[in-house]
This record gives sequence, C-alpha cells and structure tokens, in this order.
Amino acid sequence: MKSALMQLYRRLPAASRSLPASLWGLYLRSWRYGPETNGLVEAALERESWSAQQWKSWREERLASLLHHAATQVPYYRQHWTKRRQSGDRRSWERLDHWPLLEKEAVRNTPRAFLAEDVRPREMFCEQTSGTTGTPLTLWWSRKTVREWYALFEARCRLWNGVSRQNRWGILGGQLVLPATSRRPPFWVWNSALRQLYVSTYHLSADLIPYTLDALGKFRVEYLFGYSSSLYLLALGALRAGRRDWKMRVAITNAEPLFDHQRAAISEAFGCAVRESYGMAEIVAAASECSQGCLHLWPEVGIEETLRDPTAIPEHERQELVCTGLLNRDMPLIRYRVGDRVSLAEDAANCGCGRRLPVLGRVDGRNTDNLVTKDGRRIFWLNPILYGLPVIEAQIIQETLGSLRVLYVPNPQQGNDVGGELRRRLRERMGEVEVTLELVSAIPRSASGKFRPVICRLSNEEIEQAASGGISFPDGRCAHPEPVGAEFRN
Repeated sequence: MKSALMQLYRRLPAASRSLPASLWGLYLRSWRYGPETNGLVEAALERESWSAQQWKSWREERLASLLHHAATQVPYYRQHWTKRRQSGDRRSWERLDHWPLLEKEAVRNTPRAFLAEDVRPREMFCEQTSGTTGTPLTLWWSRKTVREWYALFEARCRLWNGVSRQNRWGILGGQLVLPATSRRPPFWVWNSALRQLYVSTYHLSADLIPYTLDALGKFRVEYLFGYSSSLYLLALGALRAGRRDWKMRVAITNAEPLFDHQRAAISEAFGCAVRESYGMAEIVAAASECSQGCLHLWPEVGIEETLRDPTAIPEHERQELVCTGLLNRDMPLIRYRVGDRVSLAEDAANCGCGRRLPVLGRVDGRNTDNLVTKDGRRIFWLNPILYGLPVIEAQIIQETLGSLRVLYVPNPQQGNDVGGELRRRLRERMGEVEVTLELVSAIPRSASGKFRPVICRLSNEEIEQAASGGISFPDGRCAHPEPVGAEFRN
C-alpha cells in the first residue's frame, strides 16, 4: 500500500482493516481497468485463433518499433549503441540477435537508465520486487501497459475458466495482513473494490486453517488464486478437517510450478479444476493453462528465445529462457535473462482447446527453500524484507528453528545501516528468532554463477517436530522449486 494507507491500516483494529484495503483496491482498479478494457479483452480472445504467420507479422512489426525506440530514446541502450559505433561496429540494431544479453544486475543497478526519455516516472506505476533472486528490482509501467496486461489476464486466466473480475475471489498472498505471530483471526481482509478476499500465507498452520476456510464461505468466494504451495497447504487442511462447505469454480496457481500431487489435493478439496499460470513482474513473458493441460504462451507479452548450456548433459535438457518484452515500451527489457529454464513446443495447432497460441513446456525455476517457524508454518514470500532497503542482494539461511543467518551486500551509495530493519521485518514474519547479520562483499555463487536466496538446513525430523502433527508435505521436505512468476502488487 501507499505509505499513508499503510499507516492507517496498522493503526486500525484487525476487524476494521478492510477499509484501507478497499481504498487501496480502488487505486489499483483505477490503474488496471478503464473504458477500453472490454475491447482489449475481446481483441485478445480474437487473436487466439491467428495463424503462426499472422502472429509472426504482428510481432515483427512491434519488435521493429520497439528496437528503434530503445536504441534512440532509452539512455542505457543508446549509450550501448554509441559505444559500439565508436569502436567501428556497424551492425544494425534492427536485428534482435545483434543485441547483447541483458542481466538482472544491470536493471537493478541503474533502473532509471531503462526509462524512455519521453516518460514521467511520477505518473507511472512503480513497483519494487526482488522476484526470487534475492536482488531487488525497481520497475515502472504506464497506465496503458498496466491495462493491456490486465486485459490479457482477464481473457486468459479468468475467462478461459468461466470466471471474470466481477466474481468474488480469494487470493493467498505474501503481504502481511497481521503480524505473523498473531493467533487471532481475521487472517484476511476483504477488498471490496476488487471483490477480493486477501488471505495471509503466514497463517496456514493446521490449527488456524479452519478460520480461513470459514472466511471463504462467509465472503462467498467463487474461485481461488495463489502460490501452488499455499493453495496445497490450504487444501490439505480442508481435506484433513473433512470440510466440504463449498465448491469453487477454479483454482489458479501462480509464482511456483504446480506438481501433480498438489493439483490432485487442491482439486479434491475445492471440487474444481486447477490451472497453472506463469509470468514475472518484468512482464516479458506469460502463459496460462487451458482445459487440455497445455501451458499456452501469450505472444503479445514478449519474444522468447532459448539458450542451450553447452556443458549441459544431455543435450535435450531444458534451455535458458531469454525474453524481449513487447508490452512495456516505456521501460523496455531486451534479451533479458529471466533466470528460468524451459522447453518450448513448436506446434500449438494440435491442442484440443482449439487455440493456436504457442505452448510452453515444463518450467524449471531455480531452487529455493521455505523457512519454517517454531509452530510449523512455512514462510515462502520473503521478498518484502528487501523492499526499499539499500541492499544489493541477500541470502537467508535457517540454521535452526530459532535462528536465521542473513548474508547481505549493502549498496555503498546509500549507506549500510540496515541491521535493525532487517531483523524487524524477519521477525514480523517468523516470530521471535535470533537473527545474525553478516555484511559481505558478494553472496557465494554456485558453479553456474547463481545463488539461492533462501536456504533451509533443518532436518525433516525438526520440521515434523515443529508441525506437531500439523500439515506437512507428503515426504516431509521443506524445499520446493523456486517461484518462477510474479504479479503486480496484490
């Protein structure tokens, strides 16, 4: 929330916090939807029947305009091409393969250098997200970009599944509804402007889940949206409690891969189909699952390339995904390394759903872990602990149920006095834990040059002991594939 609303939110009793949540929802709705929305949705649905040649022509036209705009109007890219010209390089910027790969570090270090010179950042939607890399990013979108994105979401996540933004829905998200240590409901807020029940993922322990299940019925929630692991935990709680109070129309997962055992449990608990989605805050790629189980890419969002690691064995192993965003001309990301490994299917014409959108194969995100609280709750969404702090990158390591170790690289240009705030934010989510901070020059990398932002070193026995007979994964593990998607702030 904006700072003023957040201050109001924190001052109000828990039962009254739906008011500022709804005011925030009004703000988000004004950005996401407008008089053009219905037309944008209809156009998106119409394009789903286009042939491969139609898509090729449509995307090539937009890509050509984007590349010229970026090379001449965006400081980061213009400086790049100026240096190449000065060194005698005369290759054309009109060809995508002449552009260099773009690393997250460049966007993180100089985000304003990626803004076109004819935009006004104060009039744009600004978002800070660390994704799942442990490195915070600042991103901007125009109102046009936001509305085009949400029109695609309406068409391909909601309407494909027989629901719309007019239906009442529940989202399991990572914003702090209440302090994670709170044991008294409500663990949710009702956002009337978006018809949304926002449910805390920090309160999915076995003894608290029944309160959330009651709320789903009280607010007449018709479909669910959230992290795969969180929806799975909620489903297990419903099944073990023998709850059959409702029948959802659909459950849509985001931010993590969806595994077969998760799909089965969610479907059984809520009596509905379960659909997977894929995306990221940078909105350079997106996909959603159809009724036939195919994960269809949204071609309007970006151009996808795959790069094979020459050291990979076998050769058919999934390849690194590199994307060029087509929606956000005001902050274009060209040949951006998103950090996921995927397989792309060439032929979409054979999908039984009848849509001719490209198909995305299985996505392999990086690996990360959940943290586990003393009462057995699993904490996944830790991105907000870095928001607004002068930290370049960070890694959280759980040594015991009561202790965390945080390695962090401060931004020397903004100061490094962040210890107290880091401890406070972690304890908001984990309860009373000992937090040891280690200022380092760099986070240790693997041989591939990447690092895991969250590491859980607890044994399965410790995790089961913390759960005390509560909900756990079938094999007792705390690790799960790192989330590979994101959304505009909930």
